[in-house]
Amino acid sequence: MALQALHSSGVGLRRILAHFPEDLSLAFAYGSAVYRQAGPSAHQENPMLDLVFTVDDPVAWHAMNLKKNWSHYSFLKLLGPRIISSIQNNYGAGVYFNPLIMCDGKLIKYGVISTGTLIEDLLNWNNLYIAGRLQKPVKIVSMNENMALRAALDKNLKSAVTTACLMLPESFSEEDLFIEIAGLSYSGDFRMVIGEEKSKVLNIVKPNVGHFRELYESILQKDPQVVYKMHQGQLEIDKSPEGQFTQLMTLPRTLQQQINHITDPPGRNRDVEETLLQVAQDPDCGDVVRLAISSIVRPSSIRQSTKGLLTAGVKKSVIYSSRKLNKMWKGWMRKPS
Repeated sequence: MALQALHSSGVGLRRILAHFPEDLSLAFAYGSAVYRQAGPSAHQENPMLDLVFTVDDPVAWHAMNLKKNWSHYSFLKLLGPRIISSIQNNYGAGVYFNPLIMCDGKLIKYGVISTGTLIEDLLNWNNLYIAGRLQKPVKIVSMNENMALRAALDKNLKSAVTTACLMLPESFSEEDLFIEIAGLSYSGDFRMVIGEEKSKVLNIVKPNVGHFRELYESILQKDPQVVYKMHQGQLEIDKSPEGQFTQLMTLPRTLQQQINHITDPPGRNRDVEETLLQVAQDPDCGDVVRLAISSIVRPSSIRQSTKGLLTAGVKKSVIYSSRKLNKMWKGWMRKPS
């Protein structure tokens, strides 16, 4: 199973995890502190480690974490675990981040998301926020035996392949595929304009093609719509209307709904299947899919970043944004004129 490629035995990551309540269904690390990236991230000294914790009961988990790590929270800690959990679940992308935390001698940022919210995002792409991070190589530090979560993680990877293939030509390289997949969660993200280094997607993929291959190889080999010439690093996809319709029908529900919203003329009120059948015959099918992804990511990224002003606090938000802008500036300075 592709998910096996995500597992890590990092002792350093487990040492950090020991500082937090144990009731986690999933904990994973991602970003430039885990997998080497090209560009400005390659030259960072002690980059911040990004972590996500998935919990079954956010109220209980935040209550325990407030006792252990009171200083991690902004002024919202004064309102208690129920309000913190309500802000986590009901605003932004369903995740609560505490950034710029010193833990076991390492600067970290950790997000907390409920297991149910994550499963919904993995299956349906409601926000494509944490689901998008899990489409790229990450290191899983801890995971319980929740079979629904495991199945959703695997489905998210399959959906990423199908979506990327719809936006690619009939024949393409592994690297082309991985660039499309890595770019899904950045499509329409306003931070790619004002906060993130422009070549971020390329910087993620190029040094990590082997890790992407390990993550997606078994899915590509089993996909009946894909011809995977593994030794040549080349792929072919069925671009016939019938083939594209089959692919569109397996897309996550929210993405299908967004495609329907974009292409259904006012007053027609067609059902989703009818719309997808029409899109499958459209030469611009890939562009429609890309636009639909952006319509999911853009509002999600704006809401989550706005929520960060509350969850991180003004001081940390300013420091964190400054770090991002500084990295973007260094990227610009290194580009040849």
